[in-house]
Amino acid sequence: MVLSFPEVRNLVKNELAAMTKSHFPEADLLAGIATAGIAHGALAADVLNMPYCYVRPEPKKHGLKNQIEGRMQPGDKVVLIEDLISTGKSSLQAAGAVRETGGEVVGLLALFTYGFSDAEQRFKDAGIPFYTISNFATLCEVAVNEGFLPAEKLQPVLEFAKNPQGWRG
Repeated sequence: MVLSFPEVRNLVKNELAAMTKSHFPEADLLAGIATAGIAHGALAADVLNMPYCYVRPEPKKHGLKNQIEGRMQPGDKVVLIEDLISTGKSSLQAAGAVRETGGEVVGLLALFTYGFSDAEQRFKDAGIPFYTISNFATLCEVAVNEGFLPAEKLQPVLEFAKNPQGWRG
């Protein structure tokens, strides 16, 4: 939906660009994570006038069988761009592909995270710092303030996010 609205799209691309500059000034290029991170990464790279590539979940089955499309050279310092972090699986797969190709993953930026502790631990274990434009707690706060979520339902929703697998609401 973000891409359908120019004012939101511009906010997102400019925020990703600003976050790249502030958190990862050493970055050589941005890499979008297929599929939803591709457009956001390309837009942010354009704002920054930086090189760009994207990473598929696995190599193509035909042609050159590339998993990474675009120019990335060994030693390049790469910032991955993702739309959503839930478990972190797709982001960490992409990081693995970049590392296998000789790139150095300096960090990851995403539009949103649920803030699940297991995902945060996976990124920590992989040595990948990440930052997001927004998160589940902020979404819930806005939902209450805008009347989409009754205030008395806020705590159960936040409890779910702390342990979604073990939640019994």
